[in-house]
Amino acid sequence: MSMPVEGGSGRSDIIIYVVSDSAGDTGEVVVRAAVAQFHPAYADVRRAPFVQDEGTIERVLIRALSENAVILYTLVIPRLREYMAMRAEEMNVQAVDLLGPLIESLERQTGSKSRQEPGLNHVLDADYFRKVEAVEFAVKYDDAKDPTGILKADIVLVGVSRTSKTPLSMYLAHKTYKVANVPLVPELKLPPELFKLPKSKIVGLTIGTHYLNIIRKERLKALGLPDNASYATTTRIEYELEYAESVMKQLGCVVIDVSHKAVEETASLILETVRG
Repeated sequence: MSMPVEGGSGRSDIIIYVVSDSAGDTGEVVVRAAVAQFHPAYADVRRAPFVQDEGTIERVLIRALSENAVILYTLVIPRLREYMAMRAEEMNVQAVDLLGPLIESLERQTGSKSRQEPGLNHVLDADYFRKVEAVEFAVKYDDAKDPTGILKADIVLVGVSRTSKTPLSMYLAHKTYKVANVPLVPELKLPPELFKLPKSKIVGLTIGTHYLNIIRKERLKALGLPDNASYATTTRIEYELEYAESVMKQLGCVVIDVSHKAVEETASLILETVRG
């Protein structure tokens, strides 16, 4: 039986396995929130969802050990949770139990045993389905691949490359907001839909020249490209930022500087803006 693992590709500063007896959504959200505190470090987050037996846990642990990876697990079934804790300690694999201590505390506090049923937070949960719909929307309308999404969105993010438009779109999607984003590139024509929106729905993202220069060089290195390409030069960045500023003034939208801000912090400012 092969181990079900979702995700995993390319360069990473750290590999993190999210192991769950449900879909693994909760664990991945927590992991990405934590990793954001170490930007620009990159984490390769790999899910092992719907784990039902100790054999699968064993295979995850062996792989994590060989890759010097970290495991975060959200196992509701006690025997699986206990097996993971025991074997991780024996194998000297760093494994973090996200739900176990909280479930045990609640059992002591309430005097009742937990239901021990994976995935209960998703059953008939309208908010969950809105979140799924919003995530699908963010993927479909990322980088203005389909400009028709601009008019359907709750929020539209505009900015030059590497201003965190996509991570912000996904983060806000998990808050059930439908987000489209539009890259501002001087050589590309702006979608006309952008000028049909109320300015209250548009948020411009800007960034300091020096900080963007560092981020773009790191991106080029990650792709195995020389870091002196035009994309990462100060001249090109200043040109793009000046163009973006002129577009944002034309749109009359709020502008947020994302320099040195975690995704969560920027998202909070965006929500303050759109909520009025």
